Amino acid sequence: MLPSPAVAKYKRKRLVASPRKRIVETLTTRSRITNLGVYLLVGLCAVSLLLNLRYWTFHQSVHQYSNRGHPGPLSLATTKRPSTRKGLNHLIIVPCHSIWKGTSSWSDEKDWILESYQKGAGRVHAFYEHITQSVEIAQKDPHSLLVFSGGQTRPRSTTTEAESYLRLAQSAGLFPEPKPDSLPFERATTENYALDSYQNLLFSIARFREFTGHFPSLVTVVGYEFKRPRFTELHREALRWPINKFTYVGVDPEHVDSSIVIQGEKQNGYIPYTLDKYGCHSMLLTKRRQRNPYSRFHPYYTSAPELAPLLDWCPGAAQGGEATLFEENLPWDHLKILRDS
Repeated sequence: MLPSPAVAKYKRKRLVASPRKRIVETLTTRSRITNLGVYLLVGLCAVSLLLNLRYWTFHQSVHQYSNRGHPGPLSLATTKRPSTRKGLNHLIIVPCHSIWKGTSSWSDEKDWILESYQKGAGRVHAFYEHITQSVEIAQKDPHSLLVFSGGQTRPRSTTTEAESYLRLAQSAGLFPEPKPDSLPFERATTENYALDSYQNLLFSIARFREFTGHFPSLVTVVGYEFKRPRFTELHREALRWPINKFTYVGVDPEHVDSSIVIQGEKQNGYIPYTLDKYGCHSMLLTKRRQRNPYSRFHPYYTSAPELAPLLDWCPGAAQGGEATLFEENLPWDHLKILRDS
């Protein structure tokens, strides 16, 4: 027998691939493509299972918490609203302009913490008239809630504008005699975070929701007559509040040059809010910061969560400009059907 050819002694050696390369080849080889799909599906199913388990566990805990009589965030567990507040539907707002010092009188400028432009022209008498007229309106309507609105705007004061107005109303005997262990007036409260007129309106609506558990269907503002256009044409429109559900009661200082005041309001209020409807840019934002020396911020994301998107609305170029209206759903949209009634 002839010997085998010499070439037969040389067998082709197989290259040993790295573990990582073998895994890649296993998953991507045409015959193994099913394995890759299976592994991906298993991974996605595992992630989905974990997310659903987390979601279910969270909502079960919320449900159990709600069943214990504490709906919503834990911070709301400390609130208990009397059943009498369920019938309230009329919000009366007094935008505050200064802080009463709490002295034995109110009629002198020294009794108030005033800005330089507020001195003279009998402005403090206008403040008091805003308070008295709002109290009268509230007493005539048993379904109303009176809200004094104004934050802690003065560095020299440890209280808010709103709290000082409410104390003055109580000290002056404007409210009926309260029942023992009750509020000075069951249908009067404060909104302590507003820093400008737009926030006076928006935050007071949020405070109504916080105080009663629901939103108002009527709004009355008692303030300066020369600010009527700002509230009725700009702020009301910014909130898309129906015009037939909105009333403005104007009271100006007695000794004031109306032409000068109206011109000042136009330059410092009406025109800026026409250009920056929500007051969150440039000059109007700077004013808010200057009026917030104690770095306070409102609680309405928690107590009025339905308003969270509106509270955060600050339109810019991407939204069509700084005067672009908020267009998402609002709790009072159902009132629109009554506009023509």
